[in-house]
Amino acid sequence: MYTLIPAHQIALRVAELGRTVGEAYRGKPLTILGVLNGSVILVADLMRSVQVPHRVGFVQASSYGGPTTEPGSLSVGLSLMPEITGRDVLLVDDIFDTGRTMVRLLDELKLYRPASIRTAVLLWKQGRSEVEATPDYFGFQIPNAFVVGYGLDYDDDYRHLPDIAVLEDADLSTSQN
Repeated sequence: MYTLIPAHQIALRVAELGRTVGEAYRGKPLTILGVLNGSVILVADLMRSVQVPHRVGFVQASSYGGPTTEPGSLSVGLSLMPEITGRDVLLVDDIFDTGRTMVRLLDELKLYRPASIRTAVLLWKQGRSEVEATPDYFGFQIPNAFVVGYGLDYDDDYRHLPDIAVLEDADLSTSQN
């Protein structure tokens, strides 16, 4: 495993994203919706940087199950989502990989008639998109590598790392979970 993006760079970029989002939503009824579980750390840091009143909630989506580095079928859960009808929504996820999760969640959220929906991700993996959509806001563009840390996991491990790290093949066989 090696560090791709150190914690101090993440902190600076998330603060910058927060200021940008705050300016874009000044005077609007904003709800930040984080995608569980990977976005929890990002949402916690981002919401402190967004200097406009906002609500926070979460939705569930998972396309990785167990010890795998390839996305599988997508499951979505909205039971933790607050009321978003008529509100501006910022959907926050940890990573934009194939884009299938983002598109599926956008389709589901539109059924609740929010005033608007924009998207923000910490990481945008280049060359993997299977959809036309792109994130409205992103922290870093990264190469096609399996990354962990700052909320991202492999088999529910490594989320606690403060940096974004690339998981190498040798790391996959030694996961502590």
